[in-house]
Amino acid sequence: MSWNPALRPGCPDEIGPDAIETLIIPRARDIGGFEVRRALPAPKRQMVGPFIFFDQAGPAEFLTGQGIDVRPHPHIGLGTVTYLYRGDFHHRDSIGSDQIIRPGALNWMVAGKGVTHSERTSAQARQGPNSLFGIQTWIALPENHEDMEPAFEHHGKEELPMVEDQGISARLILGHAYGQQAPATMFSETFYLDVTLAPRARFPLPTDHEDRGIYVTEGSIRIAGQEFEAGRMMVFRPGDAITVQAGDRGARLMALGGETLGGPRYIWWNFVASSKERIEEAKRQWQAERWGQGLFDLPAGDRDEHIPLPE
Repeated sequence: MSWNPALRPGCPDEIGPDAIETLIIPRARDIGGFEVRRALPAPKRQMVGPFIFFDQAGPAEFLTGQGIDVRPHPHIGLGTVTYLYRGDFHHRDSIGSDQIIRPGALNWMVAGKGVTHSERTSAQARQGPNSLFGIQTWIALPENHEDMEPAFEHHGKEELPMVEDQGISARLILGHAYGQQAPATMFSETFYLDVTLAPRARFPLPTDHEDRGIYVTEGSIRIAGQEFEAGRMMVFRPGDAITVQAGDRGARLMALGGETLGGPRYIWWNFVASSKERIEEAKRQWQAERWGQGLFDLPAGDRDEHIPLPE
């Protein structure tokens, strides 16, 4: 698919340094030999559009028989987005979904009023050495969808639209951009792109979204004469025409954003809500462990353990 001819990248050096509203350096943490870098929420920025949580998972390498085991745990008030560069995850949830996700595909789970899920390296991947590298995000739901029934969608790599031009290859994971529409059901204006840039290629961000950000996963990009290496998130001032340029080694980045929500969100553990009362009720119900009798159940096929409510 050709690049939208209405987009004119221009010269990235014409962008003033004040076009970057917020620069975020993710917090890194090691969870048993597996590194996670969290860019959102940040001290100076809770959300980019509806994106309220942004984690880089890996890259990590595992020996035969090893992998990741994220035990069943609950969510409310959000949608989880899983997108991988390498490796796989076996997703199971309390509404009966049982899906292995592989690179370039999308898992989109909408928690709504309450859902439980687990994510584990598949049995097939554990048969030999395996790796994992990907991005996990949460999208906060608008208030009128916080109490919706939970839902799950999987869309394979071949279903997600590609937008390409000289030196640019962009897969549209969620929402709309450059005249294309991704297939997942969204509840607010959103865009989310996996973008690969050849060395020194120029990439213009969509201009039809209120909030826009970039997270660099590989290589580097230049903005207003400054170079930003992998592991940096830039959030841009609304309304500015923004074009970034890949560094000499090229770049891979995630472009994200959309419409800002009507107000901030409360976050506690795996819960997101517009009110503290919703979170307190979710805490009570998870701690009660009355599976299938309230907000939460455990996934079929993965009911032998779960993550307890934090102290």
